[in-house]
Amino acid sequence: MRIAFDAKRAYCNFTGLGNHSRTTLDILTQYYPENDYLLYTPKIKQNEVTSPYLHHPLLKTLQPTGMVKGGLWRTFRLAHDVRCAKADVFHGLSNELPVGIRRSGVPSVVTIHDVAFKTFTEMYHWQDRQIYDMKWRYAVRHADRIIAISQCTKQDILRFYDVEADKIDVVYQPVSPYYYERAEKMLSMGDEKMTQQFFENRLASFQKNSSVFSEMLQREVSEPFMLYVGSINSRKNLLGAVKALEMLPASVRIPLLIVGGGREYKREVEQYVSEHGLQPWCRFLSNVSNEQLQQLYAMARLFVYPSFYEGFGLPLVEARLSGCPVISSNVSSLPEAAGSHALLVDPNDTEALSKAMDSLITDDKLHDTLAVETMKEAMTTLHPKVLAAQLMSVYEGIGKSTSQ
Repeated sequence: MRIAFDAKRAYCNFTGLGNHSRTTLDILTQYYPENDYLLYTPKIKQNEVTSPYLHHPLLKTLQPTGMVKGGLWRTFRLAHDVRCAKADVFHGLSNELPVGIRRSGVPSVVTIHDVAFKTFTEMYHWQDRQIYDMKWRYAVRHADRIIAISQCTKQDILRFYDVEADKIDVVYQPVSPYYYERAEKMLSMGDEKMTQQFFENRLASFQKNSSVFSEMLQREVSEPFMLYVGSINSRKNLLGAVKALEMLPASVRIPLLIVGGGREYKREVEQYVSEHGLQPWCRFLSNVSNEQLQQLYAMARLFVYPSFYEGFGLPLVEARLSGCPVISSNVSSLPEAAGSHALLVDPNDTEALSKAMDSLITDDKLHDTLAVETMKEAMTTLHPKVLAAQLMSVYEGIGKSTSQ
């Protein structure tokens, strides 16, 4: 099968949409190496992240060669180039399809990640909301199939756009391969050894990384701690986690390490921390490498992610695969990403969030049970082999339906 992709995000974005594009290519080339994969991008940011895709033997990267370049080529010329390449399927990986894709005769699929610009309008400028709405609407109307990254996103698409429910497939997102590799090693040990190994790994991780993290934090890293990973904006509700930490009894309270960047809302959180004397308990980390992030998940007592809305919530999956019990919200797609062994609370209920923290800090049996069970479940439902098969089923179904 000859599958073409809009690979702009894979080569130019190094957060959510870019990570999704790259991990999608990872699992497809791993489990379906017999296919041809064409990556179309108007530009390439060459670095250690993109280099493996530029030189991958199963991936062919293509850029504009004519007079039309950049965004104009991606929007108005890409469909023509895909048709000339005789692709069997075109996949828009990040909410968009090129103009004319249906006229090109190449069957298409688009992945819709979320419609947050409609549900959290205050986070977006008016002009951006109009542009996004136009792009999303065009994509869902002209695609042969739509992939939603969660059941919640599917319902949002149905809520805001006039499309048929049976046109939408739900395929969850994979995370980076090294999270699965560690989980597979742990699961091979059996439950009792896994629990012991979690403890030993945490000690080993602290011994190995304490000096590195101490330098980053400009203070000692002591076990245990809670962890938050993600953008720091109002939708993610980090302030709710900080207030819940503040409510913990002094004998129970442990630090919250915060990994992520932000602007106005981050300053709001920092101001609250300063005004309430929580500096010893709320520690912000920046410039954390992927390897260090994986170590933090493995070292953390618990992962807290009380978001109001997510297209999916990949940090929850990363935590689960690392054997870190999670606390998250009972709204949006969060229950899907957190799984059935998470502690779910109303993100507006700070007291409930604080009680969930307390239970995972103080109850070793509950902590250890959730650590093991959430990893098992994540490896069953979110294994890359499962997700790759679901993607291929969508591609093959499009090819069959359009050829009839």
